[in-house]
Amino acid sequence: MNQDRIPADAGSSLNHFLSMAGLQPLDINTVAKFDAYLALILRWNSRMNLTAVRDPDEILSRHFIESIACARHLPPRVRSLLDFGTGAGFPGIPIALCRPEIAVTLAESQSKKAAFLQEAVRVLGLNASIFAKRAELLAYQFDCVTLRAVDRMEQAVAAASNLVRVEGCLAVLTTRVQVPLVDKSAGSAFRWAEPYPLPGSEHRVLSLAFKADSPS
Repeated sequence: MNQDRIPADAGSSLNHFLSMAGLQPLDINTVAKFDAYLALILRWNSRMNLTAVRDPDEILSRHFIESIACARHLPPRVRSLLDFGTGAGFPGIPIALCRPEIAVTLAESQSKKAAFLQEAVRVLGLNASIFAKRAELLAYQFDCVTLRAVDRMEQAVAAASNLVRVEGCLAVLTTRVQVPLVDKSAGSAFRWAEPYPLPGSEHRVLSLAFKADSPS
């Protein structure tokens, strides 16, 4: 398969992967936007290291499905969200596509990746903005902060916890073995739910925590 071109049946493949994962399919308009997002990733990945996963089916089955599962497990009251160290936009862009009522901020300090994100937001018409600096420099808080595949997870979770509003949530896509470290790094103000198993892996989970008024 030519990895610089989007497969013609990408939309049906995405809904097939969702079905295999026990998740509801996407409507035709949302599928079309995911197709456009995949096309952008493949085109930009041909000239820069946007994501290590370059096979279209792997992007669908790993990055897209995991991010869609995260979007569907976020509380309905979330209206603002920061994707901390978003990279190629996971899970922030799929969240913006699946949950258009959420104003998403994509924080990415690498200039080339930030340029890709600006193009993706423009092409897809997302309710999203780009913060092209380190997320720790943000001066305001969010209903939800997400993290996935970030460097130095322990430090990132500690920094992200400060950007969550009281009664907001921290959503970390991680592995079961890292869950205790993630819990500890966030601090005592957070109450953790049982980790949700993510589709496509026996080891990966969504770890979701809610911020209390004061540390317990």
